[in-house]
Amino acid sequence: MPFGNIGPLGFLVILILALIIFGPNKLPELGRAMGTTLKEFKKATQDLTDSSSSQAQGNSSEPLKTTLGEATHDHRDAAKPEEMKHV
Repeated sequence: MPFGNIGPLGFLVILILALIIFGPNKLPELGRAMGTTLKEFKKATQDLTDSSSSQAQGNSSEPLKTTLGEATHDHRDAAKPEEMKHV
């Protein structure tokens, strides 16, 4: 039995269990949080896909080099442990 296809009855059971566990006041907040999370995940996936396809065409390798260069530059400028003030 594949787990990806739960069907309407399985969805109803999950919804009733969520209602019992979290209560009616908390469900809208959880739904909003889940929606926001899925929206951000979808956007990140789309950005990654766009970035991959443009890199395959050779168009966007420069921003990646800049980002990596800035990251290594920031790391070198970090304070050494002996220079840090002890609180």
